[in-house]
Amino acid sequence: MIAAPAADSMIDPRILQQVVEAALAEDIGRGDLTSLLTIPPNVRAHGVLLAKQDGVMACGAVVAECFRQNDPGSQLSNLLTDGERFAPGDHLGEIDGTARGLLGAERVALNFLQRLCGVATLTRQFADAVAGTGACITDTRKTTPGLRALEKAAVVAGGGSNHRFALYDGILIKDNHIRLAGGIAQAIKRARQGAPHTLKIEVETAHLGEVRQALEAGADIIMLDNMDNEMMAEAVRIVGGEAVVEASGGMCLERVRSVAEVGVDLISVGGLTHSAPAVDISLELELPD
Repeated sequence: MIAAPAADSMIDPRILQQVVEAALAEDIGRGDLTSLLTIPPNVRAHGVLLAKQDGVMACGAVVAECFRQNDPGSQLSNLLTDGERFAPGDHLGEIDGTARGLLGAERVALNFLQRLCGVATLTRQFADAVAGTGACITDTRKTTPGLRALEKAAVVAGGGSNHRFALYDGILIKDNHIRLAGGIAQAIKRARQGAPHTLKIEVETAHLGEVRQALEAGADIIMLDNMDNEMMAEAVRIVGGEAVVEASGGMCLERVRSVAEVGVDLISVGGLTHSAPAVDISLELELPD
């Protein structure tokens, strides 16, 4: 659950290539009819990525890949680094290439950039809200299908950290597991018997009785799911530092500071990736000087 130092470095180049390839194929299909009919093939263009509102930069490598695939000779320059804040009127980067190539990739590149900067911007708002409390903002698996790697990288760009990436790289025993396994203690026992010794076991709890059960059974991380602040404060007291405590469920900017102040270690926010509004960014193209 530790954030990587650079968001772009988290993205597997193969995933990046595949995601962008699929997005371009979806949008361009058999060809960009408008550009093919109105712009001669030898015309070149210079473009500026222009911010229309405040935001946080994320995943510039995705933009570069969009233009690279549609116009291999294109050059992206002066790109803001991940995590940099920007304001209306700021230039996020510049692009040079064939006019047809840039126009063909424009919408896909902007769709990615607006979405991912939106995730980073919302994450930064949450991270700023809990600054100084010791609590860390983390994401969830509530991501757009196929875009998880990009969205989780954007969370890191915004100052958050990543929870498990997928079902294969972490053990999180939730309410359905508990019911089907026959209880918290039984679920933890079975997980402990089969899990590598380096892998932590997390358990979701809904009330203080379950917190005590999870603690007694040796959970490494105890999630407090949809509890009010008073109950969470008591749960933190019960755990007493013997396990990492994560708050989850119903987290919003108006509440998150008070949740952090009860003493939890982590606050997971599904909204970082499933509800982040896109940031308004445009690409302004013109003939080169």
